[in-house]
Amino acid sequence: MDGKKLYRSRQNRMICGVCGGVGEYFNIDPTLIRLGVALAGVCSFGTCGLAYFVAAVIIPDQM
Repeated sequence: MDGKKLYRSRQNRMICGVCGGVGEYFNIDPTLIRLGVALAGVCSFGTCGLAYFVAAVIIPDQM
């Protein structure tokens, strides 16, 4: 284990910082994560949006 933890980002935050945190965790551009979430939200008729806000509640904020 390399000690990486998933946090909501403070630097790459647009709404709640979930996509920025996932991008930092996987070392991927957060814009690509946001585009994927937006596409998934359209394709899932909003279910992805619900999952985003659940993740925003569960994932802790970065210190």
